[in-house]
Amino acid sequence: MEPGPSVIRRSAHLLRLLAAREPEGATTTHLATTAAIPRPTAHRLLSALQEEGLVERDNDTGAWHLGPECFLLGAAATTRHDITPAARAAVLRIARETGESAFFSIRRGDETVCVLREDGSFPIRSHVLHEGIRFPLGVASAGLAILALMPESRREAYLARTDLVPTYGEDHSASALRKRIAATRERGFAVNPGLIVVGSWGLGAAVFDAHGQPYGALSITGIEARLAPPRQAELGRLLLDAAHTLTTSAGS
Repeated sequence: MEPGPSVIRRSAHLLRLLAAREPEGATTTHLATTAAIPRPTAHRLLSALQEEGLVERDNDTGAWHLGPECFLLGAAATTRHDITPAARAAVLRIARETGESAFFSIRRGDETVCVLREDGSFPIRSHVLHEGIRFPLGVASAGLAILALMPESRREAYLARTDLVPTYGEDHSASALRKRIAATRERGFAVNPGLIVVGSWGLGAAVFDAHGQPYGALSITGIEARLAPPRQAELGRLLLDAAHTLTTSAGS
């Protein structure tokens, strides 16, 4: 029998993985492999979550999905953690004024979670980001913006315990990240020059809580020709302005 805390951690991890896979869902094998747990353990945990309504399984495809109880829990949590309407207004404004896809992501531990997306008018769109997807800090412009503005001691502790190279390549080594962090701090906003998907660039600006800590980020994605200099500076200023406004509203 697994100890209680281990069961809770593993179950929570499976729920987060499923959230990142919606609406397609994920098989037991995929979830077990990604979570680095034995397949029988994953199946046992998923079955227990299914009994509680937290996940459900498509009998035709065998894929697991978040269940209706997750929706009810999320709805109840909005009274305390609702990031709208201020964040949604900011994302809508950015998408409208730039024509690019705009996003709001929040930090959860060592990751960022995209919680809002709004597509702009430009017809070529990137699908790297979508609501629910998670990336480690330092990956994608939102995560880089947050990591760069964290206190140095916490940032260095994260870099010491994290190895992004096996998944994201040498461009995400600790030394490479430190260079982009320095550039982000100097510039004020983060730039992802197509490091996740070639040709898909991203810009991000950190949003701070009432204690001055970066808890989220506004970002945009688009093709290189639209996010590279000289337009990059204009877009960066717009993001920083929107992030400042959202920071002010969060602290009020």
